[in-house]
Amino acid sequence: MITRRQSLALLGAAALHPKLALSAPETALREPEILRDAVAAGKLPPMTERLPRLPRVVTLSDPDRQPGKYGGTLRRLIGGPRDIRYMPIDSYCRLVGYDRQFRFVPDILAAFEVEEERVFTFHLRPGHRWSDGSPFTTEDFRYVWEDMFHEKKLHKGGTPTVLKVRDKEPRFELIDDVTLRYSWDDPNPDFLAELASPVATRLMMPSAYLKQFHRKYQSKEKLEELALANGVEDWVALHQKMSRAVRPENPDLPTLDPWMPRTAPPAQQFVFDRNPYFHRIDENGLQLPYLDRVVMNVGSGDLVSAKTGTGESDLQITNIDFGDYTFLKSAEKRYPIKVELWKRTQGSRVALIPNLNCKDLIWRQVLWDARVRRALSIAVNRDEINKAVFFGLGQPSANTVLPESPLFREEYRKAWTNFDPDEANRLLDEAGLTRDGRHGLRYLSDGRPCHLIIETTSEAGFEADVLELITDHWRRIGFRVFVHVSHRELFRRRIVNGETVMAVWWGLDNGVPTADMSPRELAPTADDQLHWPLWGLHFLSGGGDGRPPELPEAQKLLELYHGWRRAAAGQEREAIWHEMLALFTDQVFTIGLINGTVQPVVRASRLRNLPQHGLFGFDPTSYLGVYMPDTFWYEGDA
Repeated sequence: MITRRQSLALLGAAALHPKLALSAPETALREPEILRDAVAAGKLPPMTERLPRLPRVVTLSDPDRQPGKYGGTLRRLIGGPRDIRYMPIDSYCRLVGYDRQFRFVPDILAAFEVEEERVFTFHLRPGHRWSDGSPFTTEDFRYVWEDMFHEKKLHKGGTPTVLKVRDKEPRFELIDDVTLRYSWDDPNPDFLAELASPVATRLMMPSAYLKQFHRKYQSKEKLEELALANGVEDWVALHQKMSRAVRPENPDLPTLDPWMPRTAPPAQQFVFDRNPYFHRIDENGLQLPYLDRVVMNVGSGDLVSAKTGTGESDLQITNIDFGDYTFLKSAEKRYPIKVELWKRTQGSRVALIPNLNCKDLIWRQVLWDARVRRALSIAVNRDEINKAVFFGLGQPSANTVLPESPLFREEYRKAWTNFDPDEANRLLDEAGLTRDGRHGLRYLSDGRPCHLIIETTSEAGFEADVLELITDHWRRIGFRVFVHVSHRELFRRRIVNGETVMAVWWGLDNGVPTADMSPRELAPTADDQLHWPLWGLHFLSGGGDGRPPELPEAQKLLELYHGWRRAAAGQEREAIWHEMLALFTDQVFTIGLINGTVQPVVRASRLRNLPQHGLFGFDPTSYLGVYMPDTFWYEGDA
């Protein structure tokens, strides 16, 4: 992390970067070819004027990456128009981001300083601009803070919960055009991790553009006219539509990302062109991104693998899975593609999630009993699942961190994962689930047979195979399994409403954490945690909705999480992480099965700077994000 002295020295040198202090002819040669005509015609400033005075320099001379050259279009396939949301995740342009070792580094920011994890001072890059050429300054942060977060029509809940510590929002200070500060009375160790996350809370927006849709800056008559023209009811819906950046559907919305959207839905092809004002350069002074354009073609999700195998995608990570690997690998012989295998970062590639907030009181009491959760876990033959479904390439494991995490311990991986049907039956007998003889069905306390409905979206093709094996395993301990398939939105709604007793999903999103990353996934902190959605909602809403945790062990995890937030960096945080991991895995709040599985990543054979052995996941890698797609380039003719 940058110290105060280093930060100020860095900013004191914010004159033109040495890589850009070139003669006019030399500068022209470093201009992206696709922009040269616009520069020559005076429609666009030259590169040295478009870049911040202190651009981010990305060093690429290492074994995995080399400096590249301009040009080319990257084709990708998506299963539907909603999947354009992968662009801002993969582009991974953040105020503060992770590097490949998951250390915090300034990205959009020139520098940042942290004092006692309470005071965060941010320094912008002087001369930085949005993609439309408008200045990027602290006014863009003020607009979000005052005119969005504190405009009740736009943000009914006020300041986002992730920015509150002990239910108090930060003090927000504008020091000058390029310096601002957020400060709290108590430590906020989650703050930088939130800014580096795949879908980060946006503290800044292009205010010069968005003010035309805000009632504070625009007449009522004009807002009504704009709302009508854009097919929405009022100025609030208008502002929300025009400012949506998570799914980049507005081509007019300025961005700081390496590529800017050029297509409005509905469409079957979405085009993203290079941002001429992007703030990164390579070590040779070439402005990133190297690639001129990204094109996302919409197709049926079922056909993405087939089309990828025929060379219709230059980079494919979505809508393909390990089951497609054999076909895709064989396609290397016929088409100019290369297939790599990256390790997935989830705590479990597939997990069984008991709903501890289900409405059925009898089932809830059963699932609250740790003996039952442990019995269900050790009744699963994970080795059989690994060999039959994942070709032995995964690792039987509880839902926990991977060996790539410095927090990994073998005891967490092995917690209640040894295949032991006899011990499982003993635990279930002890828990009071009676049975018709040694091989018969078990019964709940109200006399109903233990017919367990497991909900799934069946989005992953292998889930049916896993559930077929689970059905056999649990029949041996007196449970009869039924599978119910539903669409993802209905699937989540049924869980939150308590209509689901158990579901199939994946495990921890972040299976490669460090002690300085938040352990909130291990505690009831969010309403999308399928094992305790109402307890998570209670935390997320500040106590205004949901229910507080009712199990002592879940309460303890929440207390430990609060303790981590107050802890000093280093050994104290690491100790809390280990206490939480030990408790989480011992209690088997989720039944992890297999982790360390692999994900095929398909690229055009001449596309460079992707690692051969990467980590694949949503958090903390932001899928391709930490590998910086703006540094990908084509060898040979683009």
